[in-house]
Amino acid sequence: MNCHELIEFINPLNTSRFKPSGQVGPLVQDSRQVSDGCVFIAIKGTEVDGHMFLEDAIHRGAKVLICEESFYTEAEVCVIEVEDTRSLIGPLAQKFAGNPAEKLNVIGITGTNGKTTTATLVYQILSELGEKVSLLGTVEKRILDQKLESKLTTADPIELANDMQKMVEAGSEYLVMEVSSHALHQQRVAGFDFRVAAFTNLSHDHLDYHETIEEYAAAKKLLFDGLKEDAFAIVNKDDDQSQFIKSDCKAEIRELSFNDNASIKKNTAEGLVIEIEGVEISSSLVGDFNAYNIAEAFMIISALNFAPSDISQSLAKVKGAPGRMEAIRTDKENSPTVIVDYAHTPDALENVLATLAASKDDNQLLFCVFGAGGDRDSVKRPEMAKAAEKYADEIIVTSDNPRTENPDLIIADILQGFEQTENVQSITSRKEAIYRAVELASSNDIILIAGKGHGH
Repeated sequence: MNCHELIEFINPLNTSRFKPSGQVGPLVQDSRQVSDGCVFIAIKGTEVDGHMFLEDAIHRGAKVLICEESFYTEAEVCVIEVEDTRSLIGPLAQKFAGNPAEKLNVIGITGTNGKTTTATLVYQILSELGEKVSLLGTVEKRILDQKLESKLTTADPIELANDMQKMVEAGSEYLVMEVSSHALHQQRVAGFDFRVAAFTNLSHDHLDYHETIEEYAAAKKLLFDGLKEDAFAIVNKDDDQSQFIKSDCKAEIRELSFNDNASIKKNTAEGLVIEIEGVEISSSLVGDFNAYNIAEAFMIISALNFAPSDISQSLAKVKGAPGRMEAIRTDKENSPTVIVDYAHTPDALENVLATLAASKDDNQLLFCVFGAGGDRDSVKRPEMAKAAEKYADEIIVTSDNPRTENPDLIIADILQGFEQTENVQSITSRKEAIYRAVELASSNDIILIAGKGHGH
């Protein structure tokens, strides 16, 4: 793209006189990544304002600056002033990458819990069906079967567009992606359309960012407000927020309800059997919450016009996401059963513990090792203690990604939620806490290590 084409695409408020000749790019939003010829776009972030780094971008070789403020420089740089860089960066990133999203059937999944499992199931089922599919999520990023590191649930628009470009080049026809509330609120998924969007549920999380549950729900709703008429919305009707989520949606809405079009036929430690829309599905996944994940995955792929019987057969073979109710095998004899799960909200922790408690015998003890993240919503910390106390026989509170906070202070917040602490201990070192649980448990017992599901 040359500078004149760029200006025509943007339709700016003002443009400086200097226009570099030839092609410009790539598009960059971090001045530290700028090299000669780059287009630097200044984004006002939650912590850092990119406008502070316009001079740095020039120094590093940027030929075009896109910003919201009037900026004068004597350097040979084209300054393009726009009203809102955040709403522009998504479409512009897609343009620079060759509009890869237009060549993909993009499936977006949002909700507090179940995003990762549902997205992974959809990816695995489509793979089983012989389709060329890629995945973007919390646990992993996959371009077809090539696994890459995943840093955020939903990447920034430039990384997202570049990933999509690589997927198209690799031959991918489908992209399954988790869509976080932060990404929706920050317009990280602007600039392309979703073929199918799914809502899993909404419970207490991220209120440090959104402040209220209403604002959190409104962020999730943005995914469905933006769907076109030829798209599909899969909505968990059993969630209290479902009516609000779908209220302005133009797409075809297909609702899931275990009070209506779905039912659980079997739910044991060996797995689930559910029936949805007359189709019976067997899965090795366990728990009521996974019944929802399985059913939503089925409905998402049904919306893509695959035969229900083929979806059911594929579902029986797949195992879901690593770090989600994942059994960890050890080489030691007489070891307890160890389960790792990413549960990091009160609702998720209660769901997992309730499932494990229901599956154990009377002579088995259920141990729970958990903590809470730092620099995040502190209100949920004592709520997680209440969830643990409700189902676990022995509890060890530990550190879980404290970020910049003192882990001992986070643990202190959690401990306030217990009504009695006879079966509760705290060990700051996560490694030592896990070793302690294994040491205390008999070979017959079950240990849940919650949080950091895929990071142990």
